[in-house]
Formats: sequence, C-alpha cells, structure tokens
Amino acid sequence: MTSETLKIGLVQQAVEGNDKSVNWQKSADKIAQLAADGCECILLQELHSTLYFCQQEDTDAFDLAEPIPGPATEFFGELAEKYNVVLVTSLFEKRGSGLYHNTAVVFDRSREIAGKYRKMHIPDDPGFYEKFYFTPGDMGFEPIQTSVGKLGVLVCWDQWYPEAARLMAMRGADILFYPTAIGWDKNDTEEERQRQFGAWQTIQRAHAVANSVPVVVANRTGFEASPVENDPGIQFWGQSFIAGPQGELLAQADANEEQVLMVELDLARTEQVKRIWPYFRDRRIDAYGDLTKRWRD
Repeated sequence: MTSETLKIGLVQQAVEGNDKSVNWQKSADKIAQLAADGCECILLQELHSTLYFCQQEDTDAFDLAEPIPGPATEFFGELAEKYNVVLVTSLFEKRGSGLYHNTAVVFDRSREIAGKYRKMHIPDDPGFYEKFYFTPGDMGFEPIQTSVGKLGVLVCWDQWYPEAARLMAMRGADILFYPTAIGWDKNDTEEERQRQFGAWQTIQRAHAVANSVPVVVANRTGFEASPVENDPGIQFWGQSFIAGPQGELLAQADANEEQVLMVELDLARTEQVKRIWPYFRDRRIDAYGDLTKRWRD
C-alpha cells in the first residue's frame, strides 16, 4: 500500500426490478457521493444489476447474464475512471454458451479491468438456488493487485468458509471484501432472524481477527417477492459493515435503509496488530493435512 490511511466505502441498496440502467444509475449516484467525500475504494453488493433471480430455477433468467467485458464492465469502468476510485463490482457472467458464473470485477481508477474473482462456494437452499445458475469458480483464491493494495475479493456464501479467507490472506490480501445478498425468510421468527444475523456477522468478524485484516461487507436491503406461488420471498437484511483487523466494528448500516458507509482505515495499525498477534508464525502446517479431506472418518 502507498499510504498509511485509506478511505474505504460501500454501497447498500435495494433492487426493485430488472432494469439494469435504473439500478446502475442508483449505484452511480452513491459512488459519486462517496467519491465526493474522498473515498478511494468502494464495494458494491452481490448481483447489484438485477433482482435476486435465484429464488427459483428459471432458464429465462440466463438472459440476465452478460460477458466480460460487456455493458456492465463498460459502465462501471467509466465510473472508476471518472471518480478516480478503486471499484469492486458484481455481475452474472456469461462465460460461454451454457456456462455462467457469479463474478466480482475490480477496476483500479480506470476503465481497464484490474482483475476478477469467480464465486467458489455455490449454495443450493430454498430461495437460494444458485447451483442451477452458477458454475463454481476456477480462478482460485488470488488477491487482486490495485493502487490501494491487494484486495481479497470473495462473494457471499464464500463468507462462511475460513479456508477462503485464510488462503486470500496467505497470498497477501490487505483487505477482505464480501459482496453479499442474504436475507430472512418471512416465516422466520424474530429470534431466529437475530440468530442468523449474529452468526453471519460473527464469522466474518472472525475472519478479520484470524487473519489480522480489515473486512468490508456490502449486503443488499429491501424485500424481493418470490415469483413462486405461495413462497414468502426474501427480506434482505442489509446491515452492511466494515470491521477492523481485530474484528472491531468500525461502521454498520441499518437493516432496511439504502445507505453508504465510509471509514478511514489505519493501515499502520493493521501492521502493528499482525506483529502483536503472529497467527501465521504459529500455524502448525505440519499437522493440517486432513483439511484437504471432505471428512475425517
């Protein structure tokens, strides 16, 4: 990294339809707001161009995908150049006929693509039928080099896996980013909702702690009805947040509001934390071989 501090931000927004131009403009307005406040690196939420189409298995939804480069990367690349920011975006990638990915694309203050990451862990649960749409990523866990440092970009379901965060950190990621689309089933009790949210935030803050790096999480907000009859739909729980290298909450958005967050990270402190808590020094790599197995019988 080139500075001792970094102004970093995220966009939390609701999506009300599949008109990409409307959703992109909403993102653009918030990017402009953050840039005007001096933000240098901005994260957008998962699949921010359209509604969360994975609530059902529908072959027509593949029409929402687009190639890289394509219209989305052109639009957001222009914004990165215009506002002189590092921009982490998300899209439904059409890699080839019948081959699709959930992909994050990073721009480094220009229209050129600095790097991309294809979501590795793909869920398949009621209301989240992602295995129907997305082929698991094949690019590994490689940070993307930018002018503000190495960005360890992961996507939503990846956030539950300590292995993914660890491998990004082992490759030198300075910050972990999680564009996300997660919410509650309308039938969940309030107690269950709080348990789910608590688990979600806790494990990501734990990734910050275990790897001594800040974590930036952008989740969508708002209710999105299911196209399936009698299905309750998803209430996306928002509450995007930024945590420091000891898991401390630096900023958190509301559950039901469209918001931007920005904090000034103290990068020198991150280095100091790593010196005081030398987790990588004390790892017993000679004893971890079974981690590559599915299960230990």
